[in-house]
Amino acid sequence: MVSIKKELAEHGLTPRKKWGQHFLIDRNILNRLIQTAKLGKEDVVLEVGPGLGEMTLALASRVKKVIAVEIDSKLVEILKKKTTNVPNVEVIEGDILKINFNEFLDQEGQRLKVVANLPYQISTALLFRFIESKDVFSALTLMLQKEVAERMIASPGGKDYGPLSVFAQTVSTLSICFMIKPSAFFPPPKVESAVIRVVWKERPVVGLEEKEWFKKVVRGSMGYRRKRLMNALKHSDLPLPPDIEQRMKKIGIDPQRRPGTLTVLEFALLAEALKS
Repeated sequence: MVSIKKELAEHGLTPRKKWGQHFLIDRNILNRLIQTAKLGKEDVVLEVGPGLGEMTLALASRVKKVIAVEIDSKLVEILKKKTTNVPNVEVIEGDILKINFNEFLDQEGQRLKVVANLPYQISTALLFRFIESKDVFSALTLMLQKEVAERMIASPGGKDYGPLSVFAQTVSTLSICFMIKPSAFFPPPKVESAVIRVVWKERPVVGLEEKEWFKKVVRGSMGYRRKRLMNALKHSDLPLPPDIEQRMKKIGIDPQRRPGTLTVLEFALLAEALKS
């Protein structure tokens, strides 16, 4: 693998903290990440934050097309030069949090796979966007902070269990594939990283027509997670039925439980029960 530090210096660049730039410098980790993604020759891949393009080029040799989205204009210029003779790479300059994913689906005529080393600052916000746009993507293979990966797979009752856990587990099957030491990056981050694979469930726990109300109930409950469930709901801005306590008892949920102890299925039952 080309020395990332040397290449950055040649271009007069330094990693930008505001964009959470930590460049992967371990070729073995890169190869393992790509292998974990289970890619085929007909796949179209979305890469987020391609940096200097090491993974971009490796992906391009394995799939039909790579769409690489990079916010740093200087890196975009380098990427475009590197991929001039690689016709199946499209480099887009832009903020991934503002891009309309449905345009990729319309453009390519097929669902995409995401393979990416996510910038730390935006990883959680981007995960919510991927979940929201799951019809665009068939699977996600993501390198991100270990703590975020652990939040995604967290079980009810634990300190890491929250809205991200619930929303991710409602629509997908999750698995942490392997951990990565800070030394695999330049500059090394202060925390360990993990590669997590996300595959959508054929039948989500919550139907499409109930999704928005479900999300409001989860966020409303979890916003006051130290309170009892009954009090948490009353403190939320949700329109609640007057017989809320009776409805909860009818579905077997004790109003005195803490919100963070409810399973994904129990949240789905609660949302259904609280509909006016």
